[in-house]
Amino acid sequence: MGLVISTVNMKGGVGKTTLTVNLATCLAKYHGKRVLVLDLDSQISATLSLMSPHEFAHTRKKRRTLSYLLDNIIQPNPYSKLDIHDIIQPYICNIEGLDLLPGDLELYDEYIVSETLHKQAAIIDNPDFETVWNHFERVLIQKILTSVIEYYDFIIMDCAPGYNLLTRSGLAASNYYLLPARPEPLSVVGMQLLERRIAKLKQSHQGTQALNLNLLGVVFISSGGGLLSRYYNRVMRRVQQDFTPHQLFNTSIPMDVNVAKAVDSFSPVVTAMPNSSGSKAFIKLTEEFLSKLP
Repeated sequence: MGLVISTVNMKGGVGKTTLTVNLATCLAKYHGKRVLVLDLDSQISATLSLMSPHEFAHTRKKRRTLSYLLDNIIQPNPYSKLDIHDIIQPYICNIEGLDLLPGDLELYDEYIVSETLHKQAAIIDNPDFETVWNHFERVLIQKILTSVIEYYDFIIMDCAPGYNLLTRSGLAASNYYLLPARPEPLSVVGMQLLERRIAKLKQSHQGTQALNLNLLGVVFISSGGGLLSRYYNRVMRRVQQDFTPHQLFNTSIPMDVNVAKAVDSFSPVVTAMPNSSGSKAFIKLTEEFLSKLP
């Protein structure tokens, strides 16, 4: 059974997608792991980091995106012709072992979700919407992964900023989560808010549904230099007070324009520019990632 890992932070623009796609690529390319990238963000940044907009448009036209699978769980259709095996894009970026489950611009309809769950709550003997909702939240992403989890060493999910249904369900289905952050005050606030939300998530899924979810580590993205570097170091020291040394990655990802340039080629920096400082940092980070696992 593969390990399921969410990359998440309450704040956007902290490097979640960059971390997700480059870590996944390094695991497949340099360590021979079978890895699935799952894009849970309607901004589809992870998807467009691994395939061109033209390829995505063609894929979406055929409905081979996460949205199709979500629709089938929210409102089951016995006549559905596709399953997750049809939707996963294999051999992404021509890397053996690296697969992608593409996201979509419109992942689910909140009104339909609410209506469906209220109907479910109404037909049970003791209507309890919270219980129905918690169960749905717990199994939504889990159901999608059930039939493929045995084929992968790692399933890495790029979660949306904030704390929406898919982020919560992704966390509920995960063994670990990675917390990417920029050493900036608002990013640190996002980390603190997320930790509180995850504590509440665990509390709402106690008993037989207790979550086996643990923080694998905080990864700092873009360190800068000069005076800015000294400021970043002060912020990082504040973070070190909130986490144990084991919860902090020693490897940080430096400020490297090549990381941004790689996005223009719709491929991770570790394949587009393997000799860049950003690429070398991700390769080192991946080794540290593997060493943290039991």
